[in-house]
Amino acid sequence: MLTFIPTPIGNPQDITIRALRLFEEAELFFCEDTRHTKHLLKLLEERFDMQYPDALFVSFNEHNGHARLEQYAEDIRTKKIVYVSDAGMPVISDPGQLLVAYCQKEDIPYDVLPGASAVTTAYAASGFEEGKFLFYAFLPHKGKERQTALHEAMENGYNTVLYEAPHRLEKLLEEIIAIDSNRELFLAKEISKQYQHYYRGSASELLEMLKASTIRGEWVVIIKSAGKSTEDSLSVSQIYQMDLPPKVKAKLLAELSDRSVKEWYQELVGNKGKR
Repeated sequence: MLTFIPTPIGNPQDITIRALRLFEEAELFFCEDTRHTKHLLKLLEERFDMQYPDALFVSFNEHNGHARLEQYAEDIRTKKIVYVSDAGMPVISDPGQLLVAYCQKEDIPYDVLPGASAVTTAYAASGFEEGKFLFYAFLPHKGKERQTALHEAMENGYNTVLYEAPHRLEKLLEEIIAIDSNRELFLAKEISKQYQHYYRGSASELLEMLKASTIRGEWVVIIKSAGKSTEDSLSVSQIYQMDLPPKVKAKLLAELSDRSVKEWYQELVGNKGKR
């Protein structure tokens, strides 16, 4: 039996009793990082009297996942196996999806335990009224792909949840401000950890606030919907992706945003040169 088990995203006390029992019984662990998993299990052993498992620990990630499926095909059918991410809900924005698809294809029983999730925890803390949201995980790091994805996140008509690394958070806020400086955001820092903090305000307000702080730790960013219907008109994202001359596209984008034609033109020409 293969079981996908969420692990704490910060505070170790967020582990469940059911997870502890399955950890004790496991014969094989598939881990995003074996060192991280072994450290967590040692911590659980010390604090919650969990019996440290007599198990094999194997890395399973986006680089070796397919090879692991071939290598451990028989074990997946016959042994008690646990899959864990470094933190939070496995499979969501995570290579564990390969294992789920494999089990479905091969008709192998599997189970997914409920548990810690940065996405739902941050959204619950945001106070945003709408019950619907979209999850974009991490944006591309740079170039036209990043700009296109960010425009989609801001113009899709829904509140949108992103993950962002601390060294790129300020850049993300600046990019959001360039599109809509008054867009309301909710930021969750280091959820369930010692330095957890929540921030809510406009993109420009939050950037000024965070410039006076040291930006560390893991962040969840929620972009509030602009609240405008795009059913009957083109959005910034749609125009941005059109195959139009830069000057024409810049004029259209300027009409739908707070940025000037010149600013849009410089971005479009710059991104075109990076292809």
